[in-house]
Amino acid sequence: MFSEELWLENEKKCAVVRKSKQGRKRQELLAVALGVKVGVKGSFLWPPLKLFACSQISSLVRRAALTHNDNHFNYEKTHNFKVHTFRGPHWCEYCANFMWGLIAQGVRCSDCGLNVHKQCSKHVPNDCQPDLKRIKKVYCCDLTTLVKAHNTQRPMVVDICIREIEARGLKSEGLYRVSGFTEHIEDVKMAFDREISNADERLEAVHEVLMLLPPAHYETLRYLMIHLKKVTMNEKDNFMNAENLGIVFGPTLMRPPEDSTLTTLHDMRYQKLIVQILIENEDVLF
Repeated sequence: MFSEELWLENEKKCAVVRKSKQGRKRQELLAVALGVKVGVKGSFLWPPLKLFACSQISSLVRRAALTHNDNHFNYEKTHNFKVHTFRGPHWCEYCANFMWGLIAQGVRCSDCGLNVHKQCSKHVPNDCQPDLKRIKKVYCCDLTTLVKAHNTQRPMVVDICIREIEARGLKSEGLYRVSGFTEHIEDVKMAFDREISNADERLEAVHEVLMLLPPAHYETLRYLMIHLKKVTMNEKDNFMNAENLGIVFGPTLMRPPEDSTLTTLHDMRYQKLIVQILIENEDVLF
């Protein structure tokens, strides 16, 4: 049997071999991106060439993902190129040549992040695959961009809404004729645009913000929320639930510093929502 010292020495040797192999694989990958051959003993790559290689690797990965993704729906989409100023050396992901200049060296697709020369952008195929990190909202978004970002045949909002209507709304009087309340519609749209975040995470975030309030503000708000919670307990008589109270108290408690009418109107939905959350979760937040 091996002694402990011999075993440890053997492990160290194996670790060195593994590290050497990893380094070798990395060099080979960089060489593929650069289009050069690596000798038996490896070769030194000048730092700017490494940066170039990284940009080429990202391009190769992007193309490979588009080619081999079996679940990718075959919808053509043109790139949404906009003039971009790059920090540090950059190479075109189409022609692999350097981007010269200090500002506005090339263009970047705002949907997928592809970086190319302005002249090369005219020759790039319509293979844009939008990145979810770059798509900020569901509504007022190009339809093809939306479905390709989520890798679906249709916008998810269409599937979700139709599923809900068919499950419990087919017998509702005036279906698709009677308009819904604008406030409720905006709330649903906002929920989709904000991905309907986890309720526990949202409460945790609200609690962290409450902890930043000055003591006098915190105590006043806490006492008021306790009172409003009691008001909601008598909803059958006063017809005031947390949502209605949020509409009433939101503009007062969450008034912005500036007196801009446009800003106030835009923030009303958020003001109502945060007060509603404070009332409904008063025992947890305070």
